[in-house]
Amino acid sequence: MKTVKEIMTPDPVTVSPEMEISQAAAILLEKKINGVPVVDSSGKLVGILCQSDLIAQQKKLPIPSIFTFLDGIVSFSSMKQLEKEAKKITATTVADAMTVNPVTVQPETSIETVAELMIDRKFHTLPVVDGRKLVGIVGKEDVLRTLLKEKKGG
Repeated sequence: MKTVKEIMTPDPVTVSPEMEISQAAAILLEKKINGVPVVDSSGKLVGILCQSDLIAQQKKLPIPSIFTFLDGIVSFSSMKQLEKEAKKITATTVADAMTVNPVTVQPETSIETVAELMIDRKFHTLPVVDGRKLVGIVGKEDVLRTLLKEKKGG
């Protein structure tokens, strides 16, 4: 059974939490990648920034639906969710737009597990960590390449 270690990209492109959003967007476009790990100065993974996080900036802020019931106001939308959406929409740095505590895999994780995560959770990119230290990244293309090699017999 193949593992992530065999197909991952070691030493991936990374960004820092302090980097400006426009710089990070340029990296994603220039490198033609969907997501980039966010690491602190010691190399520890602190988040992931994906194209969808940047696209969120184009969204309009949802106004919570409220109604009055027995002279009280009831909100259908969580204020925490509203704050989170507002932060992403107005983000100027990677830290404001990134997804914190991203789902990660280890070098020993099976490719089957990675495929399940990508399909079930709609992930395109997964950081590979050893402890909290980033050691690589695995994307959908990496998994697809293994299918091609198996078909060719290699």
